[in-house]
Amino acid sequence: MRLSDFLKYDDIVVQCHDNPDADALASGFGIYEYLKAHGKEVRFIYSGRFKVSKSNLTFFILTLNIPIEFVTELDHEPELLITSDCFYGEGNVKQFPAKNIAVIDHHMISKELPELSDVRQGMGSCSTIVWDMLRNEEFEISPDLQTALYYGLFTDTNELNEINHPLDRDMLDSINPDKALIKRLCNMNLSLDEAKIAGIAMLGVEYHEMHRYALLESEPCDPNILGLISDLFLSVDTVDVCLVFSVLDAGVKFSVRSCVPEVNANELADYMSREIGSGGGHGDKAGGFLQKELLIQQYDNYADADDKTRRYIVTSILREKLHVYFTETDIIRNGLSEDEAKTMKRYRKLPVRQGYACLSEFLPEGTPVLVRTLEGDTNLKVSDDNVVMIGMRGEVYASKREVFERNYQATDELYDMELEYFPTVKNSITGETVPLAPHARICISNGGNIIRARALNRPAKVFTKWNRDEYFKGEVGDYLACKANDPEDAYIINKEIFKESYEEI
Repeated sequence: MRLSDFLKYDDIVVQCHDNPDADALASGFGIYEYLKAHGKEVRFIYSGRFKVSKSNLTFFILTLNIPIEFVTELDHEPELLITSDCFYGEGNVKQFPAKNIAVIDHHMISKELPELSDVRQGMGSCSTIVWDMLRNEEFEISPDLQTALYYGLFTDTNELNEINHPLDRDMLDSINPDKALIKRLCNMNLSLDEAKIAGIAMLGVEYHEMHRYALLESEPCDPNILGLISDLFLSVDTVDVCLVFSVLDAGVKFSVRSCVPEVNANELADYMSREIGSGGGHGDKAGGFLQKELLIQQYDNYADADDKTRRYIVTSILREKLHVYFTETDIIRNGLSEDEAKTMKRYRKLPVRQGYACLSEFLPEGTPVLVRTLEGDTNLKVSDDNVVMIGMRGEVYASKREVFERNYQATDELYDMELEYFPTVKNSITGETVPLAPHARICISNGGNIIRARALNRPAKVFTKWNRDEYFKGEVGDYLACKANDPEDAYIINKEIFKESYEEI
């Protein structure tokens, strides 16, 4: 769906959820600006029991001239109603009748969507989606709207600490917000009551000595307060990992912090929210949201429980998930022993087509770069000795040129595989971003790459010999593998990729 699909309607209402946050306001503002510029009769509204009163949001609305209206009824049925940062008919969205419905959102899909919809699960904010839609329409984004979209992403990702999707980073690279205004908004977040909430949460901590993690519950508050509590408690000398959560009307918001390489906060947030919400972020700071509708689907007693019981249920869910996460995952450092490797079967890589690029062909030798992929950012240094490989799912990893030449047949044919997000390369010195697609070519495995591998019967985290500070996570069914002649060179291969790429010898 494109924003231009809305232009066949004249009478349009853009609606964000009741008690809107900065992301709902910013994304709705972006849609409103586009429609208004095309001469449409458009209103931007929200409803609910209360008007926006939080000091940073009222200042945000007034300063950026966001034309939001609080309404309890509509005087007529619009041709089109667009919900932004929410689903039409959800419990936190006042339902107004309309002839046509459209949805733009970034939360996990929990109900049937109308034909006009753009829902991208995993995005850090709805603001990112609207920015991308505006970019696709070649719409000039005003300075006020740039600042609004930035602040929408900023607040929905806990001050950019929970960014997970490359499009979120692309938006940050392309817009120029009013940094002075953002700084002022950041210093209007904490009220005296919220300071008290933080103190009470820390008094009720659950601490697990063996694995050095803490679980804390907070009263309902602004999501950034959860991050503040997490940061404070992680400074305790015996705490390596901290999770703080708050039970809200629409679900559960949580924040994760980690200061040890054995726990990637982003990966833990994804694990905690799997099948019941969404989560993401960075290695040390992350967070997520568990959706009420999905909790009801997974836990029968959640729907009819009162507020106190729901808090107990959520605490039990998170406590159990943390216990499983820390006790049922193997951690592998320094590769495998020769004896262990000998017990694993031998496999040969099939002649599959994948991509490769030589960064030194279009960037100066020694340049530090950031390669952005759907899985995250990878920092590399440009070298004639290195080749960047692009896997079957768009994953990126570096290979020594001599290893590449031994195991792959290079071609000059452009690598034109359709990927959800094609990797880009950002020059860390100049800030310039270069698309990798024009420089990527096809290579074919020659069958010379022999490995040993076995399917995992328990989750595992593997620290490779090439990166001792970050691990690759393997789930049950994925493969633990190592080079046939080098057991220390161990890594994880996704089960689907393994089945398509290797044959047993």
